[in-house]
Amino acid sequence: MNQNDKSSPAAGDAACGHDKLGMLERTLEPRLFAWRLPILILFLLASVLFGWQAAQLKPDASFQKMVPASHPFIANYLKYEAELRPLGNVVRIAVETQDKDIYSRAYLETLRRITDEVFYIPGVDRGNLKSLWTPNVLWTEVTEAGMVGGQIIPQGFDGSPEKIAEVRTNVVRSGRIGSLVAADQRSSIVLVPLLETDPDTGARLDYGQLSQRLEKLVRDKYGKDGVRIHITGFAKVVGDLIAGASAIGLFFAITFGLTVALLLWYSRCWRSTLATVFCCSLAVLWQLGIVHLIGFGLDPYSILVPFLTFAIGVSHAVQNINTMAAARLSGASNMETARLTFRQLFIPGSVALLCDAVGFSTLLVIDIGVIRELAISASIGVAVIILTKMFLLPILMSYVGVSDACLRHQARKQASQHRLARALARFAEPRFARLAVAFALLVLGGAWSMSRDLKIGDLDPGAPELRAESRYNRDSAYISGHYATSADVFVVMVKTAPGECGSYPVADKVDRFQWEMENLAGVESTTSLFSGMKKVIAGANGGDLRWHALSRNRYVSNAAQRVLPSELYSNDCSMVPVMIFLADHKAETLARVVRAAQAFAAANDDQTARFTLAGGNAGIDAATNIVIAQAQTQMLVLVYAIVALLVWWEFRSWRVAVCIMLPLYVTSALCEAIMARLGLGVKVATLPVIALGIGIGVDYGIYIYNRLQHFLDRGLDLKAAYCETLKGTGAAVALTGVTLALGVLTWVWSDIKFQADMGLLLTFMFLWNMVGAIVMIPALAALVVRPARRPGAVETVPSAACGNG
Repeated sequence: MNQNDKSSPAAGDAACGHDKLGMLERTLEPRLFAWRLPILILFLLASVLFGWQAAQLKPDASFQKMVPASHPFIANYLKYEAELRPLGNVVRIAVETQDKDIYSRAYLETLRRITDEVFYIPGVDRGNLKSLWTPNVLWTEVTEAGMVGGQIIPQGFDGSPEKIAEVRTNVVRSGRIGSLVAADQRSSIVLVPLLETDPDTGARLDYGQLSQRLEKLVRDKYGKDGVRIHITGFAKVVGDLIAGASAIGLFFAITFGLTVALLLWYSRCWRSTLATVFCCSLAVLWQLGIVHLIGFGLDPYSILVPFLTFAIGVSHAVQNINTMAAARLSGASNMETARLTFRQLFIPGSVALLCDAVGFSTLLVIDIGVIRELAISASIGVAVIILTKMFLLPILMSYVGVSDACLRHQARKQASQHRLARALARFAEPRFARLAVAFALLVLGGAWSMSRDLKIGDLDPGAPELRAESRYNRDSAYISGHYATSADVFVVMVKTAPGECGSYPVADKVDRFQWEMENLAGVESTTSLFSGMKKVIAGANGGDLRWHALSRNRYVSNAAQRVLPSELYSNDCSMVPVMIFLADHKAETLARVVRAAQAFAAANDDQTARFTLAGGNAGIDAATNIVIAQAQTQMLVLVYAIVALLVWWEFRSWRVAVCIMLPLYVTSALCEAIMARLGLGVKVATLPVIALGIGIGVDYGIYIYNRLQHFLDRGLDLKAAYCETLKGTGAAVALTGVTLALGVLTWVWSDIKFQADMGLLLTFMFLWNMVGAIVMIPALAALVVRPARRPGAVETVPSAACGNG
């Protein structure tokens, strides 16, 4: 193609004139370039405001934001949150001795100091804090004189051999071995329930700060006094995620540098590269500032949004650079090329960005706070990209233009043989089109078959959000291996009339329920008020095992209940929690427990007792899995339907919509197949990937087909038109895919596993969507679309590199 070739973008648009411009472009273009300086001042003032707001952003995470708060399971749990707090949002600190057992003066003194240290950490529910030193951990025994009991570590403990022997005896009598004391008696637990809000100030618990305090005041301070510290719990997971996210700045810097290098290599122009990077960085600043203005913070999920905002902005700005260079080479001035770029890219670019926003906004159907905030934050990012890329960048380019080096590079590209473009354009021939579509259908069938193994929920032990070798998961493995009570607790709440929670009809149903649950695969053990009541009744009768049963005598059961901890029933005795300890929190285990518990409730609920699900960390995981499973199909249907509608609105053809949407569906199926093969379940961290991939991936197809339609309207056949499209827009689309992939590829090295998983999957989707669009769109167009020249179309001769026919 030479400078006078009438198929060049500049010449083409000049030939068409303004008669083809839409009302929106006719309204915006003259005003935008007539008021360049006031608009720049307005952008400057807004940037100062949003920059000031962005500087005040802080890490923000809470228990209720991480769970589906409106799900019935969570609503039931929150109703009894005070009673169930020791079973829900709890931190477990295992203090492991390096000696043969915990029964030494030095160990018990260290344990006391740790207990006191934790007691004063803000956010701790001090009344429910438990360790061998706290007065709410008791032992009981039946003697000839009656029932006796006391604290495990007695008042006046002085560390003498006699007192230590007494502690050893009290631990055995308390029945806490396996729960508060390890089975090998080489460690003990400090159980730390947490308050979601500070009762004095009303401030929300800062999980990042809590985690730092646990590390500094417990692990660092006492971990060298002959003991090892192991810390687990939801709050610690979130704290470690926040700490791991601190490296996100380094990843962003790497992405920034790679993007600058890639743009400079593509354009050979510092001016356009710096203008593009400036506008995209400004979009990130605005996004962060607006997020703070509406009251959001940065949680481990939304902290990824600035990456996406920057990458999306750069990928769209590549089209501006490409169009500017081609137009300047044809002889237009900086102002003319800036106006041309605005006219040519405003509608396809805006539609593509709207599709991005749709991909993000469909995440709102997932009723989980962090995902909804991610959706809103990302949609804000897309909105500011529309402002900075569609309005600010053309204005800046009207001033700076492109360099002579860029024009020389553009001339070399146009004078090249474009062998790759000609080879790819052969997919527009029916013979090769059929082969490409047949191959795509085979890939789709294989991907669909493999994706049937895709599971909902977590598939790994410990905290799957963190890497298997992380300190948290090592701590979790230690506690799971040394304590009989699993860290995965599913709680069923048995509701009764007030004051009737200890009655025999309730006890009989709960006892049968526990028996059924204990015989369920994946359940290790169960416990409830009545498990302890049996032991107390037997103990009150000389330890005779024949008395290890429930009593119909209300006086006997009431006497036994008074001995047991109050956490085993609600304050008004209208609810009894049944704790079910699970072997793991895998999706199939949780689903099996939920089905069994609901089936028992359906068969046995009546006026005396109603079995209500669910609390405990496993109950919350089960509710999350249910919400994810329900939202998955709904979200995919919404994103495909709305994106397809936007594509149809842009091109006014269902055939074109099929050409653009089908490659996206193949990519989605492949992504699910890869997740199944890698052992990644569909969960809070991975479900957004598919929506993001679809919303952003459709950009390729919109830009390609918009330019393809331009050449078809000018009289070229499909193959020649597609070759011409690839020479300009196609190369920019390829760079777009690489730019987007680079924007998320750095996540793969994150200490946070879900960030690494999202980075890997998004990198695949961005690259494969790009390949699918370049190969599949001409193939599908050759078989599906029936191009018809519009009235008044000007016959155009293709460049020598592409030919015609």
